[in-house]
Amino acid sequence: MPAYAALLRAVNVGGTGKLPMSELQAMCEAEGYAGVRTYIASGNVVFHSGLDEARVKAALERRLLAYAGKPVRVLVRTAAELAEVLAANPFPDEAPNRTVAILLDEAPPTGALETVSQQRDERLALGGREIYVAYGAGMADSRLRIPAGEAGTGRNMNTIARLAAMTAALETERPAATRPARTRRSR
Repeated sequence: MPAYAALLRAVNVGGTGKLPMSELQAMCEAEGYAGVRTYIASGNVVFHSGLDEARVKAALERRLLAYAGKPVRVLVRTAAELAEVLAANPFPDEAPNRTVAILLDEAPPTGALETVSQQRDERLALGGREIYVAYGAGMADSRLRIPAGEAGTGRNMNTIARLAAMTAALETERPAATRPARTRRSR
């Protein structure tokens, strides 16, 4: 059974409308996912599932819609895909906490970097299903706009590395028996 990392986009993890990671874990377990673990309070969770990536994504997005009352995008990656994102980082000499991979569902369009605006000293590069950004001096003062990345979610290289390690570790574990997700009955 494959191990996945699900990364939530634009989740408010503090203040009004926050999503506690315990709630995210409970949602995953309610879907029948095994070995569920969250990582830092920013919408990252790893687990085993017998479903394919598209079904995992759809199931979590449905649960999050019901919880939040608005759509919450979910990006899903396997352990191997996260390891590849890390290995393909075109800015390995930059600080990992200032280098971000914006994960996308599909490959970024060829001209994605031509639509970028308000770029200062940031450096950008396209990946397989990512847009990499090296923020140089830091993100705090950046006004960078990346239209092709708006549907994705960004994580710095430290987080990508940790999620890659967590999913790889799950791959080596034998998942506990999972129960099927609850389905609605028609009347």
